[in-house]
Amino acid sequence: MPDLWMPGAQRLDVGNHAPTDGGPAKAIAHITWDRNATAAKPVDLVSYTNLRSYFAGGGAGVAPHILWDPFEGHFTQFVPANSRSKSLADAAGGTRTNRAGSVVLQIEALFFPYCRVGTKVYPRLVDTPCKGWAELQAWVHSWGVPNVWPMGHPADFASHRSESVWETKAGWYAHSQVPENDHQDPGSWPNFVGAPAPSTPKYEPFPGAGFFRAGRRSPVIAAMHKRLVAEGCGRYQSDANADVWGSGDERSYAAWQRKLGYVGSAADGLPGPTSWSKLHVPNV
Repeated sequence: MPDLWMPGAQRLDVGNHAPTDGGPAKAIAHITWDRNATAAKPVDLVSYTNLRSYFAGGGAGVAPHILWDPFEGHFTQFVPANSRSKSLADAAGGTRTNRAGSVVLQIEALFFPYCRVGTKVYPRLVDTPCKGWAELQAWVHSWGVPNVWPMGHPADFASHRSESVWETKAGWYAHSQVPENDHQDPGSWPNFVGAPAPSTPKYEPFPGAGFFRAGRRSPVIAAMHKRLVAEGCGRYQSDANADVWGSGDERSYAAWQRKLGYVGSAADGLPGPTSWSKLHVPNV
């Protein structure tokens, strides 16, 4: 039998163990996202000790299986692998989330976008050293979780959810891919050790109409902002919070749509797949 407790991880058992339902083995990728930062205003990373104390104390009710520090390679485990943890929203009577598999191993990486460690700022989790990832991947795999992403390797902060895939496919899932949940993390995740790196498109694919809503924060929006300005369509009053969708983005995108020849309601400032593809937003 695989190890119930990850070798090398500190064990802080918070109790409240409960079985899973059986079915496709899964692992869920989260980031702690305990601060909001931007490229213009990075914020110091919250300490691993603080997050560990939170999950072992007041946050025990939402503790994952594993808290992972990708900067130093530290791990703390709060429940054994054969128990569900409770890091996912799970509506009564709906699709099972925390229990939906032979295992549902939940991993919280200590990270938020544009965190600062020393003098260096890290926009994405994959920009960190990702220390300990090989050991973490191996332990998760030992529980029957295949090295695949049934809904795609996470590459943005958009929701990509399919209840049918969730219920039938084993593998790794981003928090943004789990039914009944509204979080959009982790934004990125390291490649599987020994697997070829997936090809990265030159331009950002259209993230879907639902991505563009007030308050949405994403490096994709910051990259779009720069492209609109470069095309002479910037209608922004300020460059502050350039990675957050707001009224300035809507005005600027409407100017881009008019530049392409759209008129009336077709130039409403909400991106569509055709106008987006012509803007050539670089992949971030």
